Amino acid sequence: MKTSLRKPLGRNMMDQRNLLGLAAIAVFGLSLPSGSAGAQQRSLKEQIVGTWTITRCEWANPDGTKRPLVVGNNPVGQFIFTDNGRFSFQVMADIPKWASGGDYRTTTPEENKAVVEGTMSYFGTYTAADSTIGLHIERSSIPNLNGTDGRRIVNAVSAGEMSWTNPAPLGGGSITCSNKRIQ
Repeated sequence: MKTSLRKPLGRNMMDQRNLLGLAAIAVFGLSLPSGSAGAQQRSLKEQIVGTWTITRCEWANPDGTKRPLVVGNNPVGQFIFTDNGRFSFQVMADIPKWASGGDYRTTTPEENKAVVEGTMSYFGTYTAADSTIGLHIERSSIPNLNGTDGRRIVNAVSAGEMSWTNPAPLGGGSITCSNKRIQ
């Protein structure tokens, strides 16, 4: 009986196909720019510069319960980052109109309380590196924040959406906000 030293044709062809397939994947993979690599080449600052509308802001209390960042209906807001290192943040609920017709000098204590509970704003300078935005708050609607430094951890950022967390707000817990780019 004769024995063949050659491998069966089927096995040899499979080996060649596998080898060619791996070579094609390697060449093709090296020649394509990676979408995430392009995003990684842009600094965090370059990615966040612009105006972001706040779509959701939630405060997680130290006991684990959650509540909106501001009290009231339909809170909306913006986080604005300029390319020269300035920022502005504001979020406001749908606050009832004042009985005085808008004269802030004649508001009631209840109207003033609704404004304080239904708004939060601050502005100042910022730095951005890795996944952290460092804030220096020059002025705030919360006077205890004036002149303080804070940080926001960027959970995700893309051309159109950003999510960040304030890991140490006054009062404890954490605040997480989701944003959509306006411009």
